[in-house]
Amino acid sequence: MKLSVIIALLAAPAFADAPVIENVVVSGDRFSVTLSHPDTGWDHYADGWEVLDAQGNSLGIRELAHPHVTEQPFTRALSNVQIPVGAEVVYIRARCNVDGWSDALFEVRIDN
Repeated sequence: MKLSVIIALLAAPAFADAPVIENVVVSGDRFSVTLSHPDTGWDHYADGWEVLDAQGNSLGIRELAHPHVTEQPFTRALSNVQIPVGAEVVYIRARCNVDGWSDALFEVRIDN
């Protein structure tokens, strides 16, 4: 995915029931992502999030194995994310089991 595509995705509207990235904390190679979604149970829930570099390459995916109906928002972590040398920014996007990947990208500035 090219940077121009990522910029276009930033401007695109999100799905009505897309997961929303509320916060991201980066500590070394560990990403802790807080997201919210109107989970209704196994039929519709946030089922993952992904770290992308500025070119849209996947740096890691965190699968979410079950609904979080009564735990909103919730935070889950992913370790061993290898950020490219010199990267100043990465993006997080979320997914739900009905609508797929959200068009919304959450920008994370990398402190070098």
